Amino acid sequence: MTLPGRQAAAAAITLAIAALWAPAAPAQAPLVVGNDSGGYLHQRLIELKQLRRSAVRVEIRGRICYSTCTLFLGLPGTCVAPGTVFGFHGPSRRGVRLKDKDFEYFSRLMARHYPEPLRAWFLHTGRNRISGVYKIKGSELIRMGIAACRGG
Repeated sequence: MTLPGRQAAAAAITLAIAALWAPAAPAQAPLVVGNDSGGYLHQRLIELKQLRRSAVRVEIRGRICYSTCTLFLGLPGTCVAPGTVFGFHGPSRRGVRLKDKDFEYFSRLMARHYPEPLRAWFLHTGRNRISGVYKIKGSELIRMGIAACRGG
């Protein structure tokens, strides 16, 4: 059923006014990353894709963020706490360095998830450690241009 011109205009104005008074959709709460020692690359890439799609902001506030946890740094709006320690290492299979071709491929895949200049550092230095991790404090990442979390 269509309304005559004046009724349609009145209905449209009423809907517009109601929309102004409707409560705004609540902002989506950020994902707060606590202590995360990493995990499997494939699983983390799936998680990153979902977070990117849903536009959830990530706040890294834990004591540590090692291995694949560091890939959160490439998501838009991610912030870090200055005291969090980040641990970087190159791709491996259960602590064993990959064959050169695979090592290069997975290193570059990981690096795509880091903002510059962290990406360049990872490709030059960070990926070369397989046993253990290079530790970098959040305060250093903030100096590299990654956002600091408010209140932390």
